[in-house]
Amino acid sequence: MTILDGKQTSTNIKNELKEEVQLRKEKGLKAPHLAAVIVGNDGASMTYVSSKVKACDFVGYDSTLIELPSETTEEELLNQISDLNNNPDIDGFIVQLPLPKHIDEQKVLLAVDPDKDVDGFHPTNVGKMTLNLSTFLPATPYGILELLERYEVETSGKNVVVIGRSHIVGSPMSILMSQKRPAGNATVTITHSRTKNLTEITREADIIVAALGKAEFLTGDMVKDGVTIIDVGITRVEDASKKRGYRLAGDVDFASVSPKAEFITPVPGGVGPMTIAMLLKNTMLACQRRND
Repeated sequence: MTILDGKQTSTNIKNELKEEVQLRKEKGLKAPHLAAVIVGNDGASMTYVSSKVKACDFVGYDSTLIELPSETTEEELLNQISDLNNNPDIDGFIVQLPLPKHIDEQKVLLAVDPDKDVDGFHPTNVGKMTLNLSTFLPATPYGILELLERYEVETSGKNVVVIGRSHIVGSPMSILMSQKRPAGNATVTITHSRTKNLTEITREADIIVAALGKAEFLTGDMVKDGVTIIDVGITRVEDASKKRGYRLAGDVDFASVSPKAEFITPVPGGVGPMTIAMLLKNTMLACQRRND
């Protein structure tokens, strides 16, 4: 069994980007500039955004964090997005989700300039991804592709099962892995809450991407020997034995699945760190497009 170490791989990518920033500066070119907008004080979102800012500092990017109170109106947020769209110093920006309930997330995502949409969520970029055109890929699926490539996991002609059909992971993952690309050319089945006989489907899978948000859902009896497991989920599970009172669990029951797996991502330290690394790669692409 080989652990697909997202923590180490993301560090490697950040070191590569750090060198690239240094080369840009030596040539008199600007460093990439990433902005993040966060509305309210959701704990998980705050942690995630602060880790993005630290990652920017590490690789030498400029970064701007815009923190807005939870009572910010939709109009005020849209005005903030308009300012970022029109700011020539900002190469790319993200609006951290989830947003407060009184704000229409779809309207906000549509307001982002597709050329600055380094999350890859705007319909323009989703359309380009679907047509296999150069664009910003959604950061989590992009990170999974990068992990598969760097560990030389064979995907061509393989039977891939994606559990979950979200617009952020499941749906784009199913599209990307069926395309002609190094981590692609697979036969992909996408499953969800209405899928019948799920276990029969997962037992035939060479590669499983679990992205449904249910702790330890995929168990050892649902997979075959030699399977590759990509665990996207991360859930806090109450655990009195832990100092914090909880532990982090993925969508995969690691203890029962890992003995059967040829490759597997851990939680934490698997897909999570890759998401931030690929956001940085998208920001570098945005900077090159705008300034080079």
